[in-house]
Amino acid sequence: MHPRSFGRLAWPVSEVGYGLWGMGGWSGSDDEESIASLERSIALGCTFFDTALAYGMGKSEQLLAQVLAQHRGEKLYVATKIPQKNLKWPGLASYPLSDVFPADHIRASTEGSLSNLGLSSVDLQQFHVWSDAWADDDRWQRAIDDLKREGLIRGFGISVNRWEPANVLRALRTGLVDSVQVVYNVFDQNPEDELFPACRELGVAVIARVPFDEGSLTGTMKNGMTWPEGDWRNLYFTRDKLRETLERVDALRTDVPPGMSLPDLALRFVLSNKDVSTVIPGMRRVKHVEHNLAASDGHVLSTEQLARLRRHRWVRDYVVL
Repeated sequence: MHPRSFGRLAWPVSEVGYGLWGMGGWSGSDDEESIASLERSIALGCTFFDTALAYGMGKSEQLLAQVLAQHRGEKLYVATKIPQKNLKWPGLASYPLSDVFPADHIRASTEGSLSNLGLSSVDLQQFHVWSDAWADDDRWQRAIDDLKREGLIRGFGISVNRWEPANVLRALRTGLVDSVQVVYNVFDQNPEDELFPACRELGVAVIARVPFDEGSLTGTMKNGMTWPEGDWRNLYFTRDKLRETLERVDALRTDVPPGMSLPDLALRFVLSNKDVSTVIPGMRRVKHVEHNLAASDGHVLSTEQLARLRRHRWVRDYVVL
């Protein structure tokens, strides 16, 4: 596993991290398998783990806590997130900050996460949604500064709304934001335009999420697929959206190099960008952990291969979490 520096914080994190959303709230998750997968990832060199208070109402944090307790002597970096108080997705400029991230909610959520994780301090605390309409409001700024000063958090980040990578640039200029978490994959290349250059300038770490486009870039989906009631993927992959997505996946297959799988290509596309500090695929099974972490072998895509993948950029115009 190859490490990368986590922005100006300079933490040496594994370039392939671990996203825990699926084990917290997706259908088909098995807790024992999730724990075994986390253990396997550590054995293979993964050191960065991204969870959230909202993932299964603290469940993924609690699962991670069981694993962390067995590795007290190892430096594993833990990132979690504060849910918006109104629980409305995505974060909209029309919501007043008092309905989203009031100071007492910021503190209470952080204390709740620390309790779930069994930690006295968390490496990275993040806002789970964001609108730059709140960037200049000193109430959230003071609350975050207090958490840092008191040692409850070591760093602070923002997870930006899906497909709105520039909707955080004003917040970055406050100097309080140490990292940005953003959707970035073969289809969603927009962060390269404005966000990545700003992060490079300011020393802000980039956490790339959804490298497989919620599963479409694993190559295992088919038209007509549905998921159990309550599974979020039913909203993301409606019938028409799934059909359009799979048409684009089929077009992408022609640019998969010989001997490389589609999910391997998807990860290597993200890792080929040095602005990315770590990529956090969601993983719930040991075989997926082993396959995904194997992409951290130092072999990035060639200039020619990347040029072909640029043709698959997809600018989407519908709103979803």
